[in-house]
Amino acid sequence: MRTEPMYAAEVTKSVRKPTNLSLDSALLKEAKALGINISRSAEVGIAEAVKLHKQEKWLKQNAKALASSNAFVEANGLPLAQYRQF
Repeated sequence: MRTEPMYAAEVTKSVRKPTNLSLDSALLKEAKALGINISRSAEVGIAEAVKLHKQEKWLKQNAKALASSNAFVEANGLPLAQYRQF
């Protein structure tokens, strides 16, 4: 799973597929008036939604491991904490 943010430049590298979307007509009109590229904006928004969904799924799948690690640190402190310089 990639952890770095999804940038619009990364989105444009893939093959595009025409699709139909139903959008709020007032929002669409305003976006067009502002010169916003609707397809690119929708793509970036969907990419962000996918990223957030994957993050939530990962957190749920790893909740036990995270809780265990947090409990260990709470009980024992950070490993090698004596060597920290801050």
